[in-house]
This record gives sequence, structure tokens and C-alpha cells, in this order.
Amino acid sequence: MVQRKHVLAATVAVTATVAVSVGTGLGFADTAPAARSVCTGSVTFSAEGGPPAATSDRFPAGTRLRVTNLDNRKVATVTVTGPSGSCVLLNAAAMDLVREPGKNVIRRNVVERLDGGGAPAPGAQPGETRPGAAQPIGGSVCSGALTFFAGGGAPAATSGQFPPGTRLRVTNLDNSKTVTVTVTGPSGSCVLLNTAAMDAIREPGKNLVRRNTVELIR
Repeated sequence: MVQRKHVLAATVAVTATVAVSVGTGLGFADTAPAARSVCTGSVTFSAEGGPPAATSDRFPAGTRLRVTNLDNRKVATVTVTGPSGSCVLLNAAAMDLVREPGKNVIRRNVVERLDGGGAPAPGAQPGETRPGAAQPIGGSVCSGALTFFAGGGAPAATSGQFPPGTRLRVTNLDNSKTVTVTVTGPSGSCVLLNTAAMDAIREPGKNLVRRNTVELIR
């Protein structure tokens, strides 16, 4: 009787081990650590055409990045083509590769650099502020084009550089329209406007504000 109990216990243990192994292989028990991301915050896109690509305020043109949407495991490999106001701002074709239907923002994501480098060391660049600096460098606290996410409510923004509660004044230099926004949370951009803020300054039919000034209101 004792021997039968030992055999039964061993059989259950082996079966459980096999089940865990099979489950992991099928994605039911994914314990693999997520890759380290070179960008933080949400990923969004611009209305730029062409093959999958991206712009960035951290990586130079020619840098190759792999963007993974953790909610659906879809992946896009893109080459940085120029500057923007985001760590990575996808174009329309790249976003279509990884987005979920009806969503314009990828909140859970991993961005990997494919050319052997990690995230560049933080340092002041034109349009950015150094920690503790009293004045913005180059007249604007952000550099590159501005875009938006499909967030409702009053004019507001998210930011990868400024904490919630920070007030910013954004000016479209092409039409001199201005909007004052409060940062409500983090994103992968120096400043990412919500829909109401973008509508206040955009030119008809445009989803990017290329020539802009972002001022910190103290």
C-alpha cells in the first residue's frame, strides 16, 4: 500500500513537470524576462508615408530599432530617418505593423537598439534643459516635431522629461497659434499633446507641428 502511494506521488510530480514545460512552450507560462527597453513611455506615430520607419530625439539617423507591442507581440523593425520630439515616433506603416485595431498608442512596449548600442547617455542637446538649469537651451525646452495621442479632455500633454503638474506653453511657429498645457503623466516624448491641445494649434490636415517652441511656465 505504501509502495503504491509512492508510485502515485511520483507519477503526479512527473505529470506536473511535463505540463509546466508544455505550457511554457505554448506561451501559457511565459517566465522569460522582458528585454530592456531603450525608451520609456508610450509609443505613438506620425502620418508620414513610406516604408516602416521612425524619427527620434535620442538616436541619430540610420539607427535601427525593433519595436515590440507587448499586448499582441507584434514587432516592427525600423530605421531612424530624422529628428522628432519622441524617443521613437513611428510612421504610419510601422504603426500599422504593431498596433491593435482602433488604437493609436502602444502603452506596453519594448524598444531595442539593433546596431549594438544601448540608449545614449543623457546630456543636454539643443532644445533641452540640463538638470538644475534655469533657462532652456536654444529657446525651447524640447526639440523636433510635435505630435499627439488620442486622449480626451481639456488641452493637456504627457512627457518623458517633465513631471506631472508641469505647465508648458506650445507655439506653432507656422501659424503663431499657442496652447498652454499641463503634463498629466509620462510618455516617450519630450511633449506629446492630447487631441484638444493639438486641435488648438494644428494646421488643417496636419498631424505634426514641425516648427514649434515649447516653453516651461514657472
